[in-house]
Amino acid sequence: MKREPRSWLFVPADSEKKIAKAIESDADAIIFDLEDSVVASRKAAAREILKGLGGRTGGPDWWVRINPLGSEHHKHDLEVLGIADIAGIVLPKAESGADIVQLAHRTGNIPIHAIVTETPASLFNLLSYREPRTALVAMSWGAEDLGAALGASSKYEEGGELAFTYKLARSLCLAGAVAAGVQPVDGVFADFRDSAGLKREAEAARREGFTGKLAIHPAQVPIINAAFSPSKDEVAHAEAVIAAFEAEPEAGTVSVEGRMVDRPHLEQAKRVLHRARGVANDV
Repeated sequence: MKREPRSWLFVPADSEKKIAKAIESDADAIIFDLEDSVVASRKAAAREILKGLGGRTGGPDWWVRINPLGSEHHKHDLEVLGIADIAGIVLPKAESGADIVQLAHRTGNIPIHAIVTETPASLFNLLSYREPRTALVAMSWGAEDLGAALGASSKYEEGGELAFTYKLARSLCLAGAVAAGVQPVDGVFADFRDSAGLKREAEAARREGFTGKLAIHPAQVPIINAAFSPSKDEVAHAEAVIAAFEAEPEAGTVSVEGRMVDRPHLEQAKRVLHRARGVANDV
């Protein structure tokens, strides 16, 4: 099973300087952005820059965020998928699993990471992503486009927390991704200068069940990678849980470190070790 990226770093596809910095970063995946961060007059130039990227050895996975289905730029964006090193597509403003089926039909089932909460209609269709099992590999959520579509003046409460609508979108993305059997990826933390705030948000996201997070600046990558990497204590506990069940294969519950754990804890322990091995293989 391939490692799930912890950090997904956006970089404008029309900036060769920023692309070079992103490629040199420790991000697990880079998303070359042809959508929001590239103005219409620069999209053709951005596509040519991507087509000109040379070969490489190692480094982050390369993904491309294309423009949405129905956009005048969408068809032209698909031309860059001929680059051998492109691992997959990030589809913005996805509204249902039917969008994944449509895109997979056009692209020959190249892996798809869908951003699934950017329109009002999308919030009602999160369960539909269980159907297209061939191409979808990850789902993430976005608040900025959703807020604009709703006419919101802010996505935050007065105290600084996300407003209910955006918490709902985030939770639905998490549940929808797990239901579909794909990676749940937390959204961006916009203030790239606030390292402490990013650390808190990323660690909270991991506790809830997300296994990766979007980034908008290379400085965010080490913080995200650390937050989504199991600690030595977590690995040791996971190994103890697995060993306990291996010793009693017919047991529904076992005692580990003075506490009773059941089969769901075993599955969680296996996931922890899987992520830990993926991190170790990258070192």
